[in-house]
Amino acid sequence: MGKTYEGGVPLAEVVRSGFVEGFHRGSVAVLDAAGAPVAGAGDATSPVFPRSSNKPMQAIGMLRAGLPLTDPADVALVSASHAGEEFHIERVRALLRGAGLAEEALHCPPDLPVGEAAREAVLRAGGAPSRIQMNCSGKHTGMLLTCLAAGWPLDGYWRPEHPLQQRLTAAIEEFTGEKAAAVGVDGCGAPVLAVSLTGLARAFLRLVSAEPGTVERTVADAMRAYPELVGGTQADDTRLMRGVPGLLAKVGAEGVIAAAVPEVGAVALKVDDGAGRARMPVLVSALRRLGVEAPVLTEYAEIPLLGGGLPVGAVRPVW
Repeated sequence: MGKTYEGGVPLAEVVRSGFVEGFHRGSVAVLDAAGAPVAGAGDATSPVFPRSSNKPMQAIGMLRAGLPLTDPADVALVSASHAGEEFHIERVRALLRGAGLAEEALHCPPDLPVGEAAREAVLRAGGAPSRIQMNCSGKHTGMLLTCLAAGWPLDGYWRPEHPLQQRLTAAIEEFTGEKAAAVGVDGCGAPVLAVSLTGLARAFLRLVSAEPGTVERTVADAMRAYPELVGGTQADDTRLMRGVPGLLAKVGAEGVIAAAVPEVGAVALKVDDGAGRARMPVLVSALRRLGVEAPVLTEYAEIPLLGGGLPVGAVRPVW
């Protein structure tokens, strides 16, 4: 694996009124069912921060360390970047309450919901940012509950040297098959580890290919059974998991997404400028290279551009 991400190649074009006004560059890794590379673009072997696409592996690390969750819906929430809808908040609140913890125990910063409808509802009601509304509050709650179960201190649970984070690092490195090239601070304040897009795709493929009853399969099954808890009612990864049988998907900040389909293959990609609008058309193009088809992919194949409130163009893949 290279030491520095070199950046990608044009993956999507922005077409307005028949005129190409820009490009989104990035990198893609596509693996077959055996984990062998079958397609790619840009720099898929140097490390990047997958951001929240690492969450399924972090959830595995928590469960292995003793996280006492038996309801698959709670496992999905611990793996989530939730939209802050009421059903998300209530489930996080219930987990904290059941452990005797206050919302202030969460280290993630106060925030408004990332989901547009949920955010507008909070503002209309006169609400304000809070830790529990932050889209990583499920993950942080899982971290706190893991520390309680393992007898580890809650103080500093987010620091890389904490026993919890050491376990989560080990899980990410195991499933990606790579040593973390760097450790950063994610938007929620927890560590984020740098691995390659190829390693990220490999990890997702291992989750969906695992034997039933294993911890990794437990996480994959929970996310696929409760995709609304992983993202939200209108989240991209939620809609993908609802629309493609067996598909596991998780978005990450800065234009990252990873997805895998059992006995088919896996994809991981990063849009270099972080634009979410380019992520899904490129993912659709990659999944179609693996022979995956579904109506939801057709919906995401191009993202409409508006002019005067009417469609006048699209963001579409060129890779």
